[in-house]
Amino acid sequence: MTSIKPHFEEKRFALRMALRLPVVVSGRTDDGSAWSEPTETDDISTLGALFQLNQTVQAGDIVKIRAHRPNGTPVEVKATVVRVMSANFGTLRVGVAIDEPKESWLRLFVAWIADDNIVEGVDE
Repeated sequence: MTSIKPHFEEKRFALRMALRLPVVVSGRTDDGSAWSEPTETDDISTLGALFQLNQTVQAGDIVKIRAHRPNGTPVEVKATVVRVMSANFGTLRVGVAIDEPKESWLRLFVAWIADDNIVEGVDE
């Protein structure tokens, strides 16, 4: 009996859900030029996200992600690219781990999955 091993070691332990959340991802190229690209998440977790980009990135690159909570409150976080895979039409599927502020991303995640979009006991 043969077994098929994935091309990468699975390291995800966080609660994850499929969610098409509009985000703007920005970063810098190797020559220092700034870039910014609107996209949407394929899924998000309490610690990261997966989305598609046209911009070329590599594991280890630092990016910023801007999104909004359901009530319109903007959220911006810094993240590290941890996974890059080929996608359709020359795009890349990019997995990121949120670096900071992790609490802001967690609140964004909870706000989108909460039925009433309210986190009780948490002051804004």
